[in-house]
Amino acid sequence: MEFINYLTENLDKTIFAAIIIALILSFIPKIDYIFDKFSKFFMIVSVAALIILTLLVSYEVIVRKLFHGGSIAIQELQWHLYDITFLFAIAYTLSHNKHVRVDIFYDKFPKKIKLTINFISILFFIIPLATLIFIEAIPFVEMSYSQNEGSGDPGGLCCRWIIKSAIILAFFVLYLQAVAELKKIYHMWKGK
Repeated sequence: MEFINYLTENLDKTIFAAIIIALILSFIPKIDYIFDKFSKFFMIVSVAALIILTLLVSYEVIVRKLFHGGSIAIQELQWHLYDITFLFAIAYTLSHNKHVRVDIFYDKFPKKIKLTINFISILFFIIPLATLIFIEAIPFVEMSYSQNEGSGDPGGLCCRWIIKSAIILAFFVLYLQAVAELKKIYHMWKGK
């Protein structure tokens, strides 16, 4: 925990180190292939969570409308699955260039300028943001775990730290995918 406190207190140095590490990692052969597979696995988990979420919502609607019942635990599980669906899909959307971006001007730029914009945005926005959220989420999850945080509602779910841990995992995978994207951009600049 002392190490995390040090990283949090020296966040500017931590983010700078994360950028340097990302640049170094991007020169490892086949690293983009490995990280792409990693983010694809988390996308599969995201899709599975979405399917389960759809089934739970359908079940909850049927039980509520036909039998005037329902479960707080199932409602909270729906929220958790919704979180997993979006958190675990972030890296995959980056790998397929489907992330949110204002394309009014971007679409008209030549390929080299698009690559430069992507390189700068990954290096100075995505990597620092992923690092910041990853570092700041660790004490957040640790506090939830130490307090054995659960639902405030009767019949709700316990162990909230599990779903909060998904934040750490999602932004770690996003960081790895950003490294893979840096490598792809470098190869595109070289014409490979």
